[in-house]
Amino acid sequence: MKKRVLIWLVILILLAGCDTSAPPTPPPDRESLIPADQAKITPETDIYPLVSETDEYENPVPLPYPVNTAGAEDSAFMMPDGQTLYVWFTPSPQIPVEKQVIDGVTGIYVFHKTPEGWNDAERVMLQDPGKLSLDGCGFVQNDIIWFCAAREGYTGLHWFTAEFEDGIWQNWQLADFEESYEVGELHITADGSELYFHSARAGGQGEYDIWRSKNVGGVWQEPENLAILNTPGTEGWPFISPDGKELWLTRAHGAPELWRSKRVNGEWTAPQKMFSLFSGEASMDNAGNIYFTHHFYKDNVMLEADIYVAYKK
Repeated sequence: MKKRVLIWLVILILLAGCDTSAPPTPPPDRESLIPADQAKITPETDIYPLVSETDEYENPVPLPYPVNTAGAEDSAFMMPDGQTLYVWFTPSPQIPVEKQVIDGVTGIYVFHKTPEGWNDAERVMLQDPGKLSLDGCGFVQNDIIWFCAAREGYTGLHWFTAEFEDGIWQNWQLADFEESYEVGELHITADGSELYFHSARAGGQGEYDIWRSKNVGGVWQEPENLAILNTPGTEGWPFISPDGKELWLTRAHGAPELWRSKRVNGEWTAPQKMFSLFSGEASMDNAGNIYFTHHFYKDNVMLEADIYVAYKK
């Protein structure tokens, strides 16, 4: 969630002190809270432009408005058919999380593709009206969404699931992961048999590592460290391709980069760098096109973030 280090204690104090008995007010338009002096950054004005390390893809390009704005779009998740895109949004990366939780616009949004382009953003509501929650890390499979959240009634950050029924997300509940697994941002294979996630849990090689848990009889097993993917630095934000043959990860040894491992004879191979300079959190459609976040920095300060796509040649 957008992550990087959230001030959960501040959020929880804020949640505990909020009066949720008053009737909810309509949320503001998400773009109305983007600071007026926050200029839209483009590939032409990007001082750390993306670099492609592969000839398998076209050069990455930003998705058009209304997906990308002058605010911060992050953590894209593309459905396999390439027609539905989930994105985490906040008006500015400079907004502290204790304000994000009450601004009425920070959270997960969905975009649907039409012959004319992407339609307007629709907020994905994952909390009861009048109650506060800071939701992110969205991963969707069929009619189930997994998301991480700090919300009223819970201590700390937890994973939840919700079901899409009758045109809305409902029936949210805690995800069935053992707390001791310390599950970070995750991806579940299309057949539901494997859970991949990053974590700083004990037994790893560095900061964040990539871990795998197998589902046996409906129960997630003790995670195993995927040593071939990990280093003493940070490897995280895993994504498994729809066919299960590719694992994309974000490696942060300085500026984040996108790397890819291939599954050969059932085993993951050493990863290869694919896109560099502030790129991360890959997602893929059935055509093999890669959607990911590109962050814009200046003087070690994040100014903005956009969703980019690299089309498969």
